[in-house]
Amino acid sequence: MAMLATMATGLLVTPAAAASGSQTATAATSAVAKPKPRPAVWAGTPKASPARYSGECPVKVTFSSKLKVKAVKSKTTVAYRWLRGDGSKGKVKSFTFRGKGVKHFTVRESATFKGDVKGWQAIQLLAPRAATSAKGRFAVSCGGGEDDHEVIRPPKPRVDARLWVDEGDCKATLVGRISASGTRWVRYQFVVNGHVVERDAVRVDGSRRVFHVIKPRDDFRGWASLEILGPVDTSSGREYFKIRCQDEAPKVSASVSAPAKASGACPATRTFTGTIGVSRGHVAVKYRWIRDGVAGDWQRQYFGGHGPQSVSVSDTWTVSAVGKNESRRAIEVDGGPTTAAEKGEFTCDAPAPAPSTSASGA
Repeated sequence: MAMLATMATGLLVTPAAAASGSQTATAATSAVAKPKPRPAVWAGTPKASPARYSGECPVKVTFSSKLKVKAVKSKTTVAYRWLRGDGSKGKVKSFTFRGKGVKHFTVRESATFKGDVKGWQAIQLLAPRAATSAKGRFAVSCGGGEDDHEVIRPPKPRVDARLWVDEGDCKATLVGRISASGTRWVRYQFVVNGHVVERDAVRVDGSRRVFHVIKPRDDFRGWASLEILGPVDTSSGREYFKIRCQDEAPKVSASVSAPAKASGACPATRTFTGTIGVSRGHVAVKYRWIRDGVAGDWQRQYFGGHGPQSVSVSDTWTVSAVGKNESRRAIEVDGGPTTAAEKGEFTCDAPAPAPSTSASGA
């Protein structure tokens, strides 16, 4: 019995010993436990395109940022939003990708600016971990100026247009004059009765003429205008015209007037006067004088105005014979009429007798 009592006593564990054994087991378990891996994220400084803009507005600016994510799970969700220099925040956006390891992504946002602005944008990551990028700065100048407080805009170019119509020979020539401040390219168009008949661009240095010819088959009437399309919008206003094609060649007329009868000392010079007329302008008339039945050399007279026109021409007659003298003149138009011969008369007085000389006596 004493022996059994001794064996039983050896199997019992005191409370202190039990506590000591439990602590040893917990320490051993902690020594072998490993920390769970955590994802890592990086956000690059946003870049603006264009970063500095100067010109006409509105203008669109695009911001982009490169993200790098180290994933520890087979499926990872990235959440982010844009932060702006004016204090506003964009909507939270997200995307999901699969696979572990380091992944690279690019996110973008665009904004349209109608006025001058300087600012910045940053990207804020919300998942799988929080992080915020540095600020990417940009500037927009809508007038081309560099001043932060005042934009100096260039003066608005001045362009004027004038138009007149030259009619004749079953056609009409539109003659336009474009005037501009400085030297610049000007876009223009000719409009006839509401329809564009010609459109072009010319370089204008102060002023420049432009032309368009209307050649109808029959009589034609209406209005025309010269319109400036750029760099400003303006117009010459309407000019009305009428083209007649029944008689394509203008009518030519001619007449001659003789000098009045006279007498006097000789030699003397007398002048015949002629008149040549046309029913409308922009024509050259070929004519010659007929002197006492003998034709002279051909001459030309140019008409460049509008409507009926006439000019005066002349031919001289030199008188030297004593007594009564006569001469006739007529005008012949090439392909046209020949006037009647008009007679001029001039009487040369007899010269006074020369004073006599007497011989002196011996």
